Amino acid sequence: MATLRPARLRPGWLAAGIGAVLVALVAGVALGPVTLPPGSVAAELLNLIPGVDLPSGLNEREIAIITELRLPRVVLGLLVGAMLSLSGGCYQGVFRNPLADPYLLGVAAGAGLGATMAIAFRAGAVLPLAAFAGAATAVVATYLLGVAGGRDRTSATLILAGVAVSSFLAAIQTYLLQRNVDTIREVYSWLLGRLATNGWHEVTLLLPYALVTTVVVLALRRELDVLSVGDTEAASLGLHPQRSRMILLAAASLGAAAAVAVSGLIGFVGIIVPHLVRMLAGGSYRSILPLSLLFGAAFLALADLAARTLIAPGELPIGVVTAFFGAPFFVLVLRTTRRVSV
Repeated sequence: MATLRPARLRPGWLAAGIGAVLVALVAGVALGPVTLPPGSVAAELLNLIPGVDLPSGLNEREIAIITELRLPRVVLGLLVGAMLSLSGGCYQGVFRNPLADPYLLGVAAGAGLGATMAIAFRAGAVLPLAAFAGAATAVVATYLLGVAGGRDRTSATLILAGVAVSSFLAAIQTYLLQRNVDTIREVYSWLLGRLATNGWHEVTLLLPYALVTTVVVLALRRELDVLSVGDTEAASLGLHPQRSRMILLAAASLGAAAAVAVSGLIGFVGIIVPHLVRMLAGGSYRSILPLSLLFGAAFLALADLAARTLIAPGELPIGVVTAFFGAPFFVLVLRTTRRVSV
């Protein structure tokens, strides 16, 4: 029997991904209404490492801008981008479809309903919790509906269940908006995505879920390569296809739900980055998932930089920026899907 030997992650691509994250980190912290020298910013960031003390030439006010205002927002952008991209890559592997994204199983609709309820009932303090609970509930409902068909359930069944659950939750959300028209502007501001931070609070909320998702998905990335050959062949190689899919979907959905809870709905990241990585670095999930994590983090941090600087002192919703890049790329994906190995 032939042994699967997917391509390994190339050190050059790994270095490029790490470099992209570092560039996005320094650029995101240095640029803004008050522009700071990138070299000084890099030195000040290194000073955050215990035992490092480099002269940055920045005064106390500029250091406060870095550590209290910009750095938490940039780190949040890195985490959200990493989770959306990693989840998107995982979904594409599980469903064997390069057009799958992290919102496929109702995460977006559930989070949107949870956020709408929190805003409509004047409970904004628990908005992230409500959005996360809504997203998690939607995924559980999708799974329960998908497995109701018994042993003949397939990935397509889960997708259809996700469509049904999303439509139902969207209908409830529309009803709530009609009953609370004064909240429409605030709800749509959240739905278009935002990375507004209150210090490090949002980062600490997201970080535990991000760690769990990252560890589980990356630990099982080789199983996605096996699943790509089909369930029969995967089972003959000793894999339990349904169990692997459920674990991967649960981990990816957890990360996506947590990211949406703190940032709102930011579209296209989970499609753009994994598909671009697949086109450039090959079709093995040994490469796709870790590189999606890194390049997704850098992409969203840079998109947020564009969102807050293009029309300064105003700010664009970050979902508008990602859609500006994502919509044309989506057309490209549609044109090349048949030529790209999944």
